[in-house]
Amino acid sequence: MPKITYIAASGTSRTAEAVLGSTVMETAIRNAIPGIEAECGGACACATCHVYIEEAWREKVGPPSPMEEDMLDFGYDVRPNSRLSCQIKVSEELEGLVVRTPEKQA
Repeated sequence: MPKITYIAASGTSRTAEAVLGSTVMETAIRNAIPGIEAECGGACACATCHVYIEEAWREKVGPPSPMEEDMLDFGYDVRPNSRLSCQIKVSEELEGLVVRTPEKQA
């Protein structure tokens, strides 16, 4: 199972094992990772699972879809490396992925 590291705005980090085919958001919720609220449950209908993708991972994770870009408009402190973690499917290729959570969710 791929491991994902979540780094909070405070700098603390936690690493969790992810199930292949799940999402980065589902992995965070399953492992009680602080900073990921996921109010819509992964339906891409809010921006409360907003994360920042570390630069080294941006190409592997890929760009947001147009629908995700629209939802990111509601996010807090959106940056070029912002993504909704509910839209990132876990694959073997994402072993070691590092994401950061914003100071707060929208």
